Amino acid sequence: MKNVLMKLPVVLLPWYESNKRELPWRMDREPYHVWLSEIMLQQTRVEAVKGYYTRFLSALPTVSDLANADDDRLHKLWEGLGYYSRVRNLKKAAITIMEQYSGVFPAQYQAVRSLPGIGDYTAGAICSICFDMPTPAVDGNVLRVIARVTADETPVDLPAYKKDVSAALAEVYPSAAGDFTQALMELGATVCIPNGKPLCDACPCLDFCKAKAMGIAQELPIRLPKKGRREENKTVLILSCDGRYALVKRPEKGLLAGLWQFPELPGTLELDDVLQAASGMNMAVRDVYRQADKKHVFTHIEWKMRGFYLEVAQENENFTWLTREQIENDAALPTAFRQFCEI
Repeated sequence: MKNVLMKLPVVLLPWYESNKRELPWRMDREPYHVWLSEIMLQQTRVEAVKGYYTRFLSALPTVSDLANADDDRLHKLWEGLGYYSRVRNLKKAAITIMEQYSGVFPAQYQAVRSLPGIGDYTAGAICSICFDMPTPAVDGNVLRVIARVTADETPVDLPAYKKDVSAALAEVYPSAAGDFTQALMELGATVCIPNGKPLCDACPCLDFCKAKAMGIAQELPIRLPKKGRREENKTVLILSCDGRYALVKRPEKGLLAGLWQFPELPGTLELDDVLQAASGMNMAVRDVYRQADKKHVFTHIEWKMRGFYLEVAQENENFTWLTREQIENDAALPTAFRQFCEI
């Protein structure tokens, strides 16, 4: 592996300089900016992140602002990005930076790695991009590139493989560590692409890519079989009363912790069951004006959701009642429930 990897800096650095995309988080090497972008880009497309990144920094331009941000405001800024534990960990890490490092982002790998929500990949990205440390940031893009240039058929989702790739890359890192990290990412995102035929003719590694020479580039990387998702059935109640809608907050721990949602009942219920449940909540239903079946897919769970839109005669004190405008501007609804906002 090392003999092949040694060739990467020579070809990737000039290629990156000529071919890199202009992205808002590449305008500088401010650790807060790089950190925020890397967290946002986890499980999220680049095009989707651009707007969120700009809005987030406009609202919270410093680590201090992030540390002191109100949780509801933070969730609203993140609304639609999903994986809300990421933004909660961002705030926890910001508080740690303020309390332990006097508001200055640490410049040591272990200190960065110890911050809440930062794993090996994010720590490697921050330390290499911001401080030119030889700390690889190995994600799916990088694993795919390495598996192909070395024609390695080891399943890339094995933890040992990722560890081996990280160690091997660390030995060949150039002094321009940040550019090399980003060049590897860029190659995997734009040329050595997933879910399709790699653009081998445009690849700077064409002359020494073993998978290309063997004609197996599209067959790599190898992955372990995926486990099936668990299914959960839910009935969602979109309750309205005189232009205000019922919301509840989810528990402070667990999936979508601390976010707003429409009230829900377990299982896929029929209208008669829903009306009976509403009566049990001491709510008189004036009108049933819509039913909508939706689904939402998480990494390991799929929610099958049936929504009933009900007009009720009075507001139930167990819920928080907000106008459509308040929901739009102030309440962070995760995508699973936001898809019912046809109100």
